[in-house]
Amino acid sequence: MQISFKNNYIKLGSEFYVAAQAATVKNPTLIKFNNELANQLGIDNSTTNPTQLANIFSGKQLPSGAQPLAMAYAGHQFGSFNPQLGDGRALLLGEVESLQGAKLSLQLKGSGQTFFSRNGDGRAALGPVLREYLLSEAMHKLGVPTTRALACISTGEQVAREQLLPGGVITRVAASFIRVGSFQYFSARKDLPSITKLANYVIDTNYPACRVAKNPYVKFLELVVAGQASLIAKWMQFGFIHGVMNTDNMSVSGETIDYGPCAFMDDYSHDRVYSSIDRNGRYAYNQQPPIGLWNLTRLAESILPLLSEDTDKGVEIAQNILKNYIEQYENNWLQGMRTKLGLSAIEKIGHEKNERAEDKKLIDDLFEIMASSKADFTLTFYHLSKMNLIANETDQKFKSGFNANQKINHWLANWRERLTLESVSNKQRQQKMLSVNPLYIPRNHQIEAAIRAAEDNNDFSVFHALHDVLQQPFSEQTGKEKYTLPPTANEVVWKTFCGT
Repeated sequence: MQISFKNNYIKLGSEFYVAAQAATVKNPTLIKFNNELANQLGIDNSTTNPTQLANIFSGKQLPSGAQPLAMAYAGHQFGSFNPQLGDGRALLLGEVESLQGAKLSLQLKGSGQTFFSRNGDGRAALGPVLREYLLSEAMHKLGVPTTRALACISTGEQVAREQLLPGGVITRVAASFIRVGSFQYFSARKDLPSITKLANYVIDTNYPACRVAKNPYVKFLELVVAGQASLIAKWMQFGFIHGVMNTDNMSVSGETIDYGPCAFMDDYSHDRVYSSIDRNGRYAYNQQPPIGLWNLTRLAESILPLLSEDTDKGVEIAQNILKNYIEQYENNWLQGMRTKLGLSAIEKIGHEKNERAEDKKLIDDLFEIMASSKADFTLTFYHLSKMNLIANETDQKFKSGFNANQKINHWLANWRERLTLESVSNKQRQQKMLSVNPLYIPRNHQIEAAIRAAEDNNDFSVFHALHDVLQQPFSEQTGKEKYTLPPTANEVVWKTFCGT
């Protein structure tokens, strides 16, 4: 296999990582290889068979040019700062440039112990590997910035958790694996030269436009803040709950990273929590926007000396940038939700302030009724997309998800009145809504079924079938009706787990 590595992170110096080698597994087996992504990366696997792919992406036989290392970083975990975390079960293999010119990093996850494993085995169970592959690739198809999955492997060995489980390794691709915690690591050590080197590396890799700014580091912070405001707004628009928004799980490249106890909501609740370790709801659905700001504040603190030589001036600059986050998030969220409801910014309502207030109230009212009726998040918006300007039989599928008939009828009347102010046709509006309101999402119970079949029976057909459906989330697929259904009472998954 030919991979054209162009490794730059390793050049930063040994204080940024600890070199490591993947543990050799006895009998790796290829479960899934992402040929589409491989082509984008310019990876030629035309002469590579499944056994060779399994050896390469389990870490047993690394490709030429790979320089495996475990990255150093710190992080706030549920609000408590740990000055040294690092890649405890992941190895950065190296960096490549895609055919489109993007600089990307390849990483093995679940490949064995590193310097940062903290007495852990550095392995991954097969279930979390399958889960991350399904979720990250589904997020990509939904249009949400995310790490990608290049390969997933069954190691043929077992890992010890509460019980013995089959092991797995996933290969992830990201614009960057640098986290807020990466900057915190050096800030805690008061190592300004390393903070500067890290910031320069991220700017050169992910934000080259910063170089023409008066202060590239100020521009860098502005772009990271804007990226997170946009990303979290997208999470909220799809009912996605990350589950563990620690600063070491927040990428500075604006991608969704570290799919642990994450989940897509079924029935709507403002403060839904799935993560088994989030006992106090710190990272609940409705807490994600403010936690984004909290994490960004930790980044600003870490790079404060780069913003200005004068500390007070640096604080002022940081505060002004962070203040923009709230408005940026609200603008992104409102525009995204408007599109989901078939609304656009129009002049007939009047001044923008009134327009924003009226549309936001319409959106908020729907969420309140969804919460009281425990309406399914995804199906609510999908069925709304297919409704007409005049009430007819298409209303029934939408209304069947609600038990507050009077309230939803009143809401529908207000929504239709608002639609009369739009200039597009009914068909155009429906098409636009269907392009942003998916029918298929990686539902918790379906992921669990795929994991159970794989772990319990070595049956990967459920995983492959689910993956294939999720590649076309916005298109109705004949014979795939079961993938649209919410869980039955005995299928509901109430808790999701990190997989560590």
